Amino acid sequence: MALKKNAVIVGGGTSKFGIRQAHLLDMIQEAASACSQDIPGLKPDDIDGLIVATTMAGRHSSALNTAPLVVHRLGLKPTSICIRLDTLCAGSNSAIIVAKGLIESGIAEVILVTGAEKVYMPQRWETNYTQLMVNDHDWDSAMGLGVPPPFFAMIAKMHMKRYGTTKEQMAHVSVANYNYGTTNPKGQFSGRTLTLKEAMEARIIADPFGLYDCCPLSDGASAVIIASEEKAKELSDRPLVYLRGTGQHATHSMSAGWPGETLAEWPHLKKAGEVAFKNAQLTPEDIDVAQVHDCFTISEIIELEELGFCQKGEGGDFVASGAIKLDGALPTNTDGGLISVGHPFGASGARQSLELCKQLQGRAINQVKDARFGLAHNLSGTCAQHTVVIYGREPVD
Repeated sequence: MALKKNAVIVGGGTSKFGIRQAHLLDMIQEAASACSQDIPGLKPDDIDGLIVATTMAGRHSSALNTAPLVVHRLGLKPTSICIRLDTLCAGSNSAIIVAKGLIESGIAEVILVTGAEKVYMPQRWETNYTQLMVNDHDWDSAMGLGVPPPFFAMIAKMHMKRYGTTKEQMAHVSVANYNYGTTNPKGQFSGRTLTLKEAMEARIIADPFGLYDCCPLSDGASAVIIASEEKAKELSDRPLVYLRGTGQHATHSMSAGWPGETLAEWPHLKKAGEVAFKNAQLTPEDIDVAQVHDCFTISEIIELEELGFCQKGEGGDFVASGAIKLDGALPTNTDGGLISVGHPFGASGARQSLELCKQLQGRAINQVKDARFGLAHNLSGTCAQHTVVIYGREPVD
């Protein structure tokens, strides 16, 4: 009987995130180069699989049939898998879930997961994001809800009304994430600190959100290596970081199918988290560091609630207490999160997972002391789907 294979994350790299004068493939090459520098023992011939996560490729980036284009640009020759995958904002963490299955089934040994987006048109002020939302959400878009700021502002107002969450509590998320991100050289707002006063007095984007309650649109790419435990030992002498458990739950696309009693309740996230924790044989109390999908400050607050890190309705108090800071109960978005680093949709999940890899290997910039278990979470679209990946220093028994 064959022994069970364990999938691990070995390391990775990212491009610079921001408004880039660069093609999608240029940024993927930049991320892949950073990945190879992070894993000096890795050679192109070691990689037998490629998964490219992107949503905007082909819309205006001249990158149709993206995976073979990446193969050619990077000099790869994959024999197990070569595909493009699209789950919008959860793209590269979805790809990591697929890679885990391929590794553990014995189909592949070393898979390069890369996520990337080219959002900005050459004029810089123009993006193609509104067209994307209209294509995916024709009813919601016609009602003004297809673009995230007003939709999540509605969520924020419902949470404020039901649970007493305040604008100041949401501002604590902005401050924590910007101040984490100041040390991230690849982030869109690297070096930019933020005070509570600045966050509270920022211009309004969609009431109650000010500028710093919202993540930016970004160009960028990320890349990570997912490998079998045995192969990882050949590639690197760093501590192994295992993919212990995953969960992904989708219930709807448009707001008419919302699964909760109100928009302030996200049962689809709660379910994804429960599945991931069960598969990982862990509980929320075991997690030492988290990377959650802070597209808006209210998102981080609700995510911490639904994932079980605090009681429902207490997320505002939790973040304001300092629990998400480096010396808090659950350091969260320790590289700056979407709010500070930026959000090139398909690239964000792998960027999160790379940060957790570094945390559990003890080499992160904002290092959590003795971190053993970490959780990454993404939502997709207007909160239509949730993806959770849990990592650990030990494999599941």
